[in-house]
Amino acid sequence: MAAAEIVAEFDARLSPRERDLIEQAQAFGRRVIEPAAQQWEHDRRHPTEALRRACQEGLAGIELPTARGGHGCRFSTTLRIVEELARFDFGFAFSLVNHHNALVRVARATPAVAERLVPRMLNGEVIGATALTEPDHGSDLAALTTAARPAGDDWLLDGEKAWVTNGAVAGAIVTLAQTEPGSRQRGLATFLIEADRAGFVRQVPYELPGAHAIGVAGFQLVSYRAPAEALLEPPGAGLKAALEGINRARAYVAAMCAGMLDAALDHAVRYASRRTAFGRPVIEFQGLQWSLVDADTDLAALRLLAYRAAQQIDAGDDADVSAAQAKKLAGSRVLGHLAACVQAMGANGLRADHPLMRHLNACKIAAFTDGTTEMMNERLGKLLVRRRAGNGAGD
Repeated sequence: MAAAEIVAEFDARLSPRERDLIEQAQAFGRRVIEPAAQQWEHDRRHPTEALRRACQEGLAGIELPTARGGHGCRFSTTLRIVEELARFDFGFAFSLVNHHNALVRVARATPAVAERLVPRMLNGEVIGATALTEPDHGSDLAALTTAARPAGDDWLLDGEKAWVTNGAVAGAIVTLAQTEPGSRQRGLATFLIEADRAGFVRQVPYELPGAHAIGVAGFQLVSYRAPAEALLEPPGAGLKAALEGINRARAYVAAMCAGMLDAALDHAVRYASRRTAFGRPVIEFQGLQWSLVDADTDLAALRLLAYRAAQQIDAGDDADVSAAQAKKLAGSRVLGHLAACVQAMGANGLRADHPLMRHLNACKIAAFTDGTTEMMNERLGKLLVRRRAGNGAGD
């Protein structure tokens, strides 16, 4: 099945309202992101105004309940929207989905917090983020050391977070902290951090060639006082809440890689069809054609895995395998296929007026987000043993 047919079949299962939102995102990408993405990268800045514009046009409240002013759509819609936006710029799409995720999480906080922050996040006045990673702790979240200790009805937080998407501009940040040092997951709790409160120290944004639009930065908490209402998940529940979103993230990151590869194939095939060498179009040379066929084949496989994960998530089923497989395929194969698309355009593929090198750099960044390829292999290995070790095969 061709990659485009897979998309059409998947979208046909969505509601008319969900399909309208996807079309709206496509139009936003062409109108706002495509003309500006290279300039954002050149200026090494987060496209805050464009993100706010996306919010004001309704692209931040995809899964937010309608009672809170959102669209109440399924996860599949979120995945398809960020896939389409990533065709134009991965960094912007990743910034938007992380803001969206924080917004949905804040909407589940106490009524006082939700009523105060959700409208401001929905219109982009306050940008959201999630902060899990620390300078010395990434995949092993239970080992993190950001500390939270009771202070009357409040909490005092001290520590440092790293690799925070939207960290350069975020005003509302969902984070994990340890309430019982050394207890690992038993003491982990989730807190809402607000950047305008005393004790929040924002750090200089990271230099990330190809993805400055993500706005990655770290921050420090220095005797940061969080009121009781800022406790989103009590001690012992924080890690579970954080991990519940991991399959979602793996699925949409894989879909975003699919979006970049799809766009790169469009550029490469059009260019190679027009360009001639030795009296015939470059696309007719077998070596080039086969490399693009390999890319198109893996694009179809990647979409099938990512879309299956999305459907499982929407159905409340276990998406561990399909999400990890999608993320593994994206991390291990798409980078090489994007390089092949650059190669198909010769030296012109390197030029900034084409998005291919930006996609190539962004794909390498995507390979680290929400679990590296090595972590996917570890996870899939455990699931493989669990599925097959006791089935009697080979006895």
